[in-house]
Amino acid sequence: MSTPDGAQAERTGLAWRRTALSSAACTALLLHSAAQRLWGFSLVPVLLAAGTSVLLAAVAARRERALRTSEPAAMRPLLPAVASLAVTVTAASVVVLH
Repeated sequence: MSTPDGAQAERTGLAWRRTALSSAACTALLLHSAAQRLWGFSLVPVLLAAGTSVLLAAVAARRERALRTSEPAAMRPLLPAVASLAVTVTAASVVVLH
C-alpha cells in the first residue's frame, strides 16, 4: 500500500469534516422540529443525531491524523464502520419516531 501524500490526507480530512458539519446541521433541524412537536419521543432522533455528529467529528480527526502520519494501525476500518452504523440507526429513528 502506498503512502498517501499530504494533499490526499487533507482532502480526506476535509470530506469527513464536511460530513460531520452536515450531520450537525441535520441535528439542528431535528431539534427545531422536536421543539415544535413538544418534545416527547421526537427527542430520541435528536439525541442520536447529536451523538452521530460527535462520532463523525472524532472519526474525522483520527482518520486525518492517521493519513498524515501513515500509521497503518490507526487506519482500521472499525471507526468508519461504526460511524456508518450510527448514521443508519439515526436515519431509521427519524423515519420511525418522527
